[in-house]
This record gives sequence, C-alpha cells and structure tokens, in this order.
Amino acid sequence: MSVDFSILHFFTDAGLVVKTVMVILALCSIFSWAFIFQRATYYAKIRSELVGFERRFWSSIDISKFYQDLTHRGDRVSGMARIFLVGYKEFLRLRKTAHASSSEIIQGAQGAMRAEINRQSEAMEQNLPFLATVGSTSPYVGLFGTVWGIMTSFTALSGVASATIAMVAPGISEALVATAMGLFAAIPAVIAYNRFSAQMERNLIRYDSFYEEFSSLLYHELGERHR
Repeated sequence: MSVDFSILHFFTDAGLVVKTVMVILALCSIFSWAFIFQRATYYAKIRSELVGFERRFWSSIDISKFYQDLTHRGDRVSGMARIFLVGYKEFLRLRKTAHASSSEIIQGAQGAMRAEINRQSEAMEQNLPFLATVGSTSPYVGLFGTVWGIMTSFTALSGVASATIAMVAPGISEALVATAMGLFAAIPAVIAYNRFSAQMERNLIRYDSFYEEFSSLLYHELGERHR
C-alpha cells in the first residue's frame, strides 16, 4: 500500500484549523523570501556604493568640486554619499551666515549628518522586524496547528471501541506538517535577520566613523579660512 507524503495531500486531509495554520505559514514563508531577496539586493547595493564613495572621497583633492559633482546627481545619491552631501550643504549654508560662529557651523553640519544617518538606519531596518517576527513566532504557530490536529485525531477516536495505530497515525502525520512548515518559515527568516542586522551594524559603524572624520575636516577647513 503506497502512502502519499505530498504537502498537498496532507493539506487537503487536514482540518479547518490546521489548514488555516498552514496557509498562514505558507504566506509568511513567501513574504519572508521576497523580503530576503529584496534586502540582499539592497545591502549589496549599499556595500558597493559605500566602498566606491570612500575610495573617491579620500582620493579627492578638492572637496568643493567633489560636492558639486555629487549635487549634479541629485536624488540618485544615497548612503554615505548622501550623508556627506547634506552635511556639506548645511556647512556651506551656515558659513555664508555672518553671525554664525565656527562651533555653530560645525554643529549645524553635524546635526544634518546625524539626521541623515538616522534616516539611513531606518531605511536599512525596513522589513527586518517582519523577518524577526516570522522567525520567532512561526514555530509556535506551527506547534499550535500540530497540537490542534493531534487533539482532533484523538477526539475522533473517542467513539471507537478498539483504536489502532493505523487509525491515529494519518491524523498525527497531517498535524506534524504544520510544525515542519513553521520551522521551514522560521529558519531562513532568523538566518536572514541575523545577517542583515550584522550588515546594518557594520554600515552604521562606518557611517559614524565617516561622521567623525568629516567633522574633523570641516574644523580644519574653517581654521584654514580664518587664518
């Protein structure tokens, strides 16, 4: 006697509650993989732009010319280049103000850069809470479906005089699929969340380092002009 172990077979034979759990977990898995591919592409782009910007910026002799070149790119600028752009723009604006002191000019530029770093952090964190939620809750959702399916299987045996393993096994097998689907949804989500969180942390550390180093350059530029 052949046994059909396909997911479709287990789904069609399961009860309404277990079917609902399976559908929820399947949707969570689909959305998780969509977000994983989207975030992987996004972080690869951020990494490429960050390396390219650092190489061009630190090899540039004239910061003003470098700023003008980035300004012409407009909305296409992102990541560390965007942090530099908003910081230097605010620096130039405040420097033209007659009553602004050196400390006020630097603090204004730093404030603009810090606000942009926060915006970049929010952009990098997008969809990560969903992955964290799927990773932490999917096993429990699947376990709920399994427990409910097993309860249903044993309840159906209450009116049977003589129960055998052959009568219980199919229902338990169908119920256990819910736990398997919960793990299938959770494991990739947890791995992706941890990886993307680590990448985000590394990017923010490099943003903060650039923030400090560029602030020192602005101090130096103000000092040179005031001599």
